[in-house]
Amino acid sequence: MMNGYVQTLSEGKIKRYVQYLEISDNEELKAEYCKWHSEEYHWKTIRDGIREVGILEMELYMIGNHLVMIVDAPADFNWQEAMDRLATLPRQAEWEAFVAKFQGCDADARSDEKWQPMERIFRLYENR
Repeated sequence: MMNGYVQTLSEGKIKRYVQYLEISDNEELKAEYCKWHSEEYHWKTIRDGIREVGILEMELYMIGNHLVMIVDAPADFNWQEAMDRLATLPRQAEWEAFVAKFQGCDADARSDEKWQPMERIFRLYENR
C-alpha cells in the first residue's frame, strides 16, 4: 500500500489512540477475521455502536498476526467512559465472544481488556 490512504479530516482538535493485539497465526482464521471486518461482512450494529460512543474513525492494520488499531475521537473524549458504554450496547458482547476465537482470549473479555494501548514515541514536532 505504498499509495497511502486518504484521510477525512475533522474540524478542530482530535485525540488519537493506537492499540495493539495479536491474533491467531492460523492463515484460515486470519482470513476469516479479515472477512468479518470487511465492508461487505462487518456487523452494522457494531459499527453504529462505535460511532454512538463518540469515535470518529477507527482503522485496523495487520501484518502477520499483529494488529494495530488507530482510533480518532473528539478532543474531549473519555476513553474509559466510552468503553464502559460500548460494552452495554446491543450485540457488543456477542461480537466480542465471536471474535475471541481469532484473538485467543476469553469470550467474556471486553474490547478494552484485549487491546493494549501503545505509547507514541515520535511525531513530526512543530517548529518552535
